[in-house]
Amino acid sequence: MRRSLLALTIVLGLSLPAAAQEEPIQNTIQSQLNAFQKDDFATAFTFASPMIKGMFGTPENFGMMVTQGYPMVHRPSAVKMLELRTVAGNLWQRVMITDAAGRTHLLDYMMVETPEGWQINAVQLLRAPDVGA
Repeated sequence: MRRSLLALTIVLGLSLPAAAQEEPIQNTIQSQLNAFQKDDFATAFTFASPMIKGMFGTPENFGMMVTQGYPMVHRPSAVKMLELRTVAGNLWQRVMITDAAGRTHLLDYMMVETPEGWQINAVQLLRAPDVGA
């Protein structure tokens, strides 16, 4: 019994860091989505990593990229956070977004921890799985 309890304690202890990161990571993504809903690109830009900020330079350029390249992110009708996982040493948060037309999209958000907190370092639109009869 003691060994089982010890094993359970060790397993739970090992999973706590990922679980502890999940809420702040999801809050970062949701906060950026909330800013996009208001066309507040300056605030949305604050959730981007230094690399992304360097690529786009200004909140206006960043906003133009999002509205043109990721319209489902700009105006989602529903957002569901899925699994957080580590791939090649990077944390990726999978997000399911339903757009205004009712289409569902899966996106992966690569997250980095900075002195300002968790920030978005990349967003990858995943190909929808093939569905057939």
